[in-house]
Amino acid sequence: MNNLNFRRWAKEKNLKPWEGHIAGAERIEELVRKALEMKIKNISFWGSSIDNLKKRPLLEKKALLGIYEKYFKKLMDSEEIHQNEARINIIGCWREQFPESLKKILEEGISKTKNYKKHNLNFFLAYNGDHEMLEAIKKISKKIGDNVGKITPELIKENLMTKDLPMVDLLIRTGGEPHLSAGFMMWDLANAQLYFSRKLFPSFTKNDFEKAIIDFSQRGRRMGR
Repeated sequence: MNNLNFRRWAKEKNLKPWEGHIAGAERIEELVRKALEMKIKNISFWGSSIDNLKKRPLLEKKALLGIYEKYFKKLMDSEEIHQNEARINIIGCWREQFPESLKKILEEGISKTKNYKKHNLNFFLAYNGDHEMLEAIKKISKKIGDNVGKITPELIKENLMTKDLPMVDLLIRTGGEPHLSAGFMMWDLANAQLYFSRKLFPSFTKNDFEKAIIDFSQRGRRMGR
């Protein structure tokens, strides 16, 4: 799920930007529970792009990092995560951008759930898809030099931040904008189905999520053919 609409939602309701982030975090909790209930093996949330923290006003940045600390700690300690054996993956440049206190919480969550195999909860933080692809190309170039004949789809995939995740089946874009942003998971979206909702993310409920999954289940998958 691509959900970078928190600030717009708050603005429309005449609220502070961080109040939108709080509402978004609470909605993510609800959708995680629904996904586990529906036995969905992989669900991903795009929480922030690389520029989100760099370009936001200081007060909003501090509030957002505080929200991350509170809600990720709550998530990591949730009985539902452990009962459902849901592995937590944090993808992006968060280690370069986040304070030590937040990184410690995220690292602990990753460590505690690393052996779980029934579900994957993937959070994209300080992530851009175009940056991911550029970094993958740099890694491949160092490995193979000028021998371009060695480049295969498998080689590209194993050098992505998302190397351990399957290809995307369904991307849900909220906010009434039928487009993608910053090359989000550009390699993994090759054969994905797209679902667009007019609702801004904090207003996208578990019932809306279920509706999107039902819609997807009724589509034919041509896989590019």
